[in-house]
Amino acid sequence: MTTFATDAIAYYNALSAPANLPPDIDVINPYQKPDVQQIANEFYTKFFSDNNPRIFVLGINPGRFGAGVTGISFTTPQNLRRYCGIENDLRDTPELSSRFIYQVVEAFGGAQEFYSRFFLTSLFPLALTKGGKNYNFYDDRVTTEALWPAITHEVRTQLSFAGGSYDRRVAVCLGRKNETYLRRLNDQQKFFDRIVTLDHPRYILQYKTKDMPMYLERYITTLHDCLDEL
Repeated sequence: MTTFATDAIAYYNALSAPANLPPDIDVINPYQKPDVQQIANEFYTKFFSDNNPRIFVLGINPGRFGAGVTGISFTTPQNLRRYCGIENDLRDTPELSSRFIYQVVEAFGGAQEFYSRFFLTSLFPLALTKGGKNYNFYDDRVTTEALWPAITHEVRTQLSFAGGSYDRRVAVCLGRKNETYLRRLNDQQKFFDRIVTLDHPRYILQYKTKDMPMYLERYITTLHDCLDEL
């Protein structure tokens, strides 16, 4: 019998970049690297070796310094070591989103507790760049429409992990603009009964640093409210 871990590991190891993107948009696929495959194996085996229903927490697409390096959503090499207990030889990277997310993880009770209830992922699972800088799938309409079939397929496939035992009653969306596209997807596919939205971690640390304690409390309250619906 498969678990969330075995399904996730097989999924990420098989990911490939779409061939129909505009020529100036590049895709980073870290899962082709043996060290990242090993990290994904260790991470999912450690935190997801079960079939528990988890709430999906969905970002936009990974950044080049987070999952674009480690293969783990919102997770830099240093946070992988510090908070998840997974040693690696990857170079430490700057990533504001990861910094905030792991404050959330710690405030929730630590990685073991957090990942037993939630699955951090993205509408599109591979990092995008343009001119060497992070790029969002919704930053231009041509890229959005080119990726839309892949986005639909990738989210549907991730929802099938552990025999589809995700919590469909609610999904957490990270990012106000991302919400537009997750709601569009959900209107088309009926994946979730309800969507709640939180400000994106990068936005919080880039523009609202002085209010970070308030945003952290909002995240924790929202996550607990979602669990209370179970």
